[in-house]
Amino acid sequence: MHVDITPSLSRASVDAAAHRRTDTAWLEKAWGDPGTRVLALEGGDPTSYGWKALMAKQSRALVTTEGEPALVFTAPAQAPGGERYLLGVDGGRAYFAVRSPDELVARDGARPASLREVGPLLGDRDTGLLTRAVALANWHATHGFCPACGSPTTLSGAGHLRLCEREGREQFPRTDPAVIMLVHRGHGDGEQVLLGNNPHWDAHRFSVLAGFVDAGESLEQAVVREVAEEAGIVVEDPRYLSSQPWPFPRSLMMGYTARAVGETERTDDEIGVLRWFTRPELAAAAATGEIVLPGPVSIARTLIEHWQGEALPGRW
Repeated sequence: MHVDITPSLSRASVDAAAHRRTDTAWLEKAWGDPGTRVLALEGGDPTSYGWKALMAKQSRALVTTEGEPALVFTAPAQAPGGERYLLGVDGGRAYFAVRSPDELVARDGARPASLREVGPLLGDRDTGLLTRAVALANWHATHGFCPACGSPTTLSGAGHLRLCEREGREQFPRTDPAVIMLVHRGHGDGEQVLLGNNPHWDAHRFSVLAGFVDAGESLEQAVVREVAEEAGIVVEDPRYLSSQPWPFPRSLMMGYTARAVGETERTDDEIGVLRWFTRPELAAAAATGEIVLPGPVSIARTLIEHWQGEALPGRW
């Protein structure tokens, strides 16, 4: 079975139109066009960590509740007040997002939903638009001051830039690089995959390993180091598979596979339980609920099912 290696949040079909971000005349004309579509975001708390916080109110948008899920847009004249971001242009139609300070309210045929909740369910256009909107909203919410001098910053570049009010220093959206890797060993029918359980998770939840890239470190070096630290395993041959934006609040996940070749000292206690599974064992454990795998919003699921060669049941 062919398994798509495009993670859910990496799907996008709208041109970012980056060359329009400083075109004031074009931006004003686009905002005045009743055909322009505006996505209203609920601010949420970009500093909230943990799966419960992310599933709650972090940068929610209205999503339809009848038929296939889709984002609910308005014309500029009906859009709420708040920070405005250009999301892109599709077929001559401009798309913006507005980060409103007000709470979104459910209405007939629509309800507020988070990107983490509905990202895998939306079409390519809407997933790409919502992912970009949430990433920008979370960055702006936490970068109101210049990191160089501490002065206030103001939004510029149609939401893709902040300017220091004192020195005019440009601040661009921050992205934290992280690696996420599927570790495997053996060959043929006996090949195994390594999954781990974080002590803060439910005991049945298992996923692949992941970690942030250190300063001055390559992605491949980060893969080797993180696996050694978290699992006490030496890996070789890290191979890039796919990447995914993860705006919770500002990461870019680079997905790798790596082959286990030995053992070393384990220096990190982030992972409590580590287990090896063959493909039949993984399928059986997922089917019975012995383990629960990450949902389709995460690139972790993409890595696991790519190695497995088929879709697996269950999700967080």
